[in-house]
Amino acid sequence: MKKPVHNPREVAEIVAIQALTFVAGDPERLGLFLAESGLGPETLRTAAANPQFLASVLDFVLRDDATVKAFADASQLHPTNVAAARQALDDPDWERDVP
Repeated sequence: MKKPVHNPREVAEIVAIQALTFVAGDPERLGLFLAESGLGPETLRTAAANPQFLASVLDFVLRDDATVKAFADASQLHPTNVAAARQALDDPDWERDVP
């Protein structure tokens, strides 16, 4: 049984990774994200270890109401939780617990 996560920054990272999975699940959305980010599909996994990259994924999702609603519905979150996750990733005191 997994231990519940209570650290807001850890939760934000989980939400951002879910958002990346959501973006990657739609070829058109993924193509747009890759074009805008300048990354290739082969570098996504490496980039996902960077909190700034994860913040950019949430920025991409949050910039369009339809996209954030679709992601929130797919991940069973309220859209305000997605915005809160983005804000938590912007916290300069956040240090990643996992290498």
